[in-house]
Amino acid sequence: MKHLINSLLLLISAVLVGCDSGPNASPRGFSLPQGDVEQGRLVLHKYQCLSCHVIKGEVPQDDVVKNTDYVVQIGGKTARQKTYADLLTSVINPSHKVTAGYGKYDKQQRGMVSDMRIYNDLMTVTELVDLVTYLETHYELMHYQRTVYSNYGY
Repeated sequence: MKHLINSLLLLISAVLVGCDSGPNASPRGFSLPQGDVEQGRLVLHKYQCLSCHVIKGEVPQDDVVKNTDYVVQIGGKTARQKTYADLLTSVINPSHKVTAGYGKYDKQQRGMVSDMRIYNDLMTVTELVDLVTYLETHYELMHYQRTVYSNYGY
């Protein structure tokens, strides 16, 4: 069963790399079921994601032990659109890119970028879809801001 889930997650991540937005935007005809935002919020708490992550409006449950070494912000305003595929990949392969807070030394010494536990053998596909659907709602794309230049004395 674990092998089947891991194979499915690998297939999903490979197919979604080119997706623009949402589970239904795959150019190859592959799509995931529609996720449930409230169920995704429950998944966030079930796996105690708030021990290392901060999401505006979310408060960790009393039994969550906070990581004091670093905190990773999820959501907020961003200059680059966070796609469904970006968020999915971040959950199933948290070391796929450098995360703010991890230095070059950490990456070289440990051979990885993230200390995030791999949930691929614990989280169901439905939980993954719901979690990513929930996370999507916490990002806001910032509009381009023009640089204001001085008159240069003309």
